[in-house]
Amino acid sequence: LISSLKLAEEVQQNLLPGKPPDLPGVDISGTSIYCDETGGDYYDYLPLPGNGLGVVVADAADHGVGSALYMATARAFLISAAGHYTDPRNLLENVNNFLVIDSAETGRFMTMFLLEIDVAGRNLRWVAAGHPPAIMFDPASEKFSILSGRGIALGVLTDVTYEAHHKSGWPGDSVIVIGTDGIDETRNSAGEMFGLERVQEVVRAKASGNAESIK
Repeated sequence: LISSLKLAEEVQQNLLPGKPPDLPGVDISGTSIYCDETGGDYYDYLPLPGNGLGVVVADAADHGVGSALYMATARAFLISAAGHYTDPRNLLENVNNFLVIDSAETGRFMTMFLLEIDVAGRNLRWVAAGHPPAIMFDPASEKFSILSGRGIALGVLTDVTYEAHHKSGWPGDSVIVIGTDGIDETRNSAGEMFGLERVQEVVRAKASGNAESIK
């Protein structure tokens, strides 16, 4: 059983990006650390038309092998649908309709945050399907903004309509952090949660560094 779990862990890690994309004007770093050998958290980078970049972070309900398999299924649907990309809202709607078919008998679901980065036009578009919002930090003003959105998790209902949000003209040295609740809900030995405020403290303190140091 241990050998099988280690094999599953190796397979799942190979589904995650081996390195960040090489996109001029953007510095990116990502990681996923599971509490068991396998888990339901997922992140990826999607090349989009017009030299755009999609950054996706997702969290399948529960953890362990079942969530890992569900994550792998969602990844396959996502990459397949991205081949016909038009906008982040349409992409998540397509993935959701595929996932509902597989979720009907299991009750499983997945939250997802998809961010489209247009470096040349300095535009951001994003959709949140039941996922915690991303945070954006402007070092010049030392202020945070929240990239939030409303939408049901993927795999629950078919033909769901998601809402796309837009932001343009952001400062060039802005920091964007997209994560799962596994960060702020992590507890120490005293049972105290890490919390969003500590996440923001880290970003504020490390904002002048690169993405790897912030991660």
